[in-house]
Amino acid sequence: MIQKKLQKVWRQLQGKKPHMPHFLAQLQLSGVRGIQDLRVALDYPVSVIAGGNGSGKSTVLCAAACAYQVPCAGRSEFVPSALFPDYCPKYGAYADENSKATIEFDYVTPDGYRAMRWRRTKGWTRSFLGRRNVTQPERSVYLRPHGTLSNTSEPQGALSMSRAKAVPDETPMTAAQIRFVESILPFRYSGVVDITSPRNRLLFASQRAGPSYSELHMAAGERAVLRLAMEVAQLESALILIDSVEAGLHPWAQQLLMLHLQELALRHDLQVIVTSHSPSVLDSVPQHGRIFLERDSSGAVSVRPAYRDLIQDAIYGRSGDALNVLCEDEASEGVLQGVLDFLLPALQIDPQSVRVGSDAGAEEFPAHAAAFRKFGQIGSFVFVLDGDQTDTDLIERIPAEAAVDVPVFFLPGSEGPQSWVWNLLRTIDADQLDGPGIASVNLRTEMDRLDAVYAAASDGPAQIAKAKLDALCDRLDRRLPDLCRAVARVEARRKASDIQPLVESLSGALHDWREARV
Repeated sequence: MIQKKLQKVWRQLQGKKPHMPHFLAQLQLSGVRGIQDLRVALDYPVSVIAGGNGSGKSTVLCAAACAYQVPCAGRSEFVPSALFPDYCPKYGAYADENSKATIEFDYVTPDGYRAMRWRRTKGWTRSFLGRRNVTQPERSVYLRPHGTLSNTSEPQGALSMSRAKAVPDETPMTAAQIRFVESILPFRYSGVVDITSPRNRLLFASQRAGPSYSELHMAAGERAVLRLAMEVAQLESALILIDSVEAGLHPWAQQLLMLHLQELALRHDLQVIVTSHSPSVLDSVPQHGRIFLERDSSGAVSVRPAYRDLIQDAIYGRSGDALNVLCEDEASEGVLQGVLDFLLPALQIDPQSVRVGSDAGAEEFPAHAAAFRKFGQIGSFVFVLDGDQTDTDLIERIPAEAAVDVPVFFLPGSEGPQSWVWNLLRTIDADQLDGPGIASVNLRTEMDRLDAVYAAASDGPAQIAKAKLDALCDRLDRRLPDLCRAVARVEARRKASDIQPLVESLSGALHDWREARV
């Protein structure tokens, strides 16, 4: 149910994005906390910034907080000098290096597209890239650093409220805030009150037919959700920034929180940016809402392509004991599934123990291998490249980045899997393809028609084959991976097929993987 709700809100939010009055589209950092020339594009209204420790997630979040002039905020709030302070004592040997730095923003505002740059030389100053009579866009901004998410109010400060002579102010939770909380937490509250004094604040909750207790007795997850509810549930057209959004929350509650934040973004024109180490949080936004930061051995920080599920699970430790087979695209994935349909029963291996995933772009495979090595997952991976990569240096670069002798195999065909499948469809009896939707004679007639349609195309053979196979799948009402899988399953059984080198290689890899688990 939650997946259906997430997919629905993803479509709605993507459609809503062009109509939002404010949208921070991009920020670029240079010279900030060791980050040089990092450009982060924000495509989806709710973005999750992920990456290893020290990759710059919190730095990007704090930089985003400097994008707007915030109504009712002090002059020393939401500015780089406050969010990136330097330790520069008048006396003493130790001081932060005050290097030149810039933070640049591109936004959509009610007045059109805007750009602004913060620059630090001796101090921080603003400029608008040569435009005159322009001011910093104004917008509400909510910033929740990790520390305040996971820690309650200072106990002594909170307890001093109980000894004060003046009666503290009380603010009951609104209906919108109650909805926020009860959609995430299992508790049913009869009331939640925000008690404030000039210097301190404390939440006090009462459960229906249960106890009444202060924030001092709340678990970290309950406290975090209640605080967020009190502070963001009624914001309009604001920028919401939350560090380590998953802190203290069960994976199920993490998904519910992300669902509710996206529903709030849809209703209230919010833009939300969170940082996270949680795969459950990453799964809660579409792929173009995921931003992966990586700091390499030289200290340079870059944005990695959004990972597909197989890679994401490996980096975040969810691969388990499975053997992971990484290929280039969904056609390659279909061919590999067809080979495994033949191999796994023969080897008596549970199909759930082998996972196939794809990530478009063979050039990214060495970087993936380095990431798997870094996070201790490289031993569970097999890399399979398309046949048109046999003459490249990837077969050397992937093991080099992995720092171990990882298996690298190739699919049949010299022009990619689509060309290989297209050519075989002319020779395979349609009855062997698990009912492609039309009779064998009609299949070949349709292929002849598509050959004639694309005869004048100026693309290369591989691109033409992709287009023809996509068109054929539409005509057959079948998914491309399913058709590729059916063809590969037939060919894997045929001893004279040119797919046999791959069959033998995968069989050996499966045998080695099984032996390693014993």
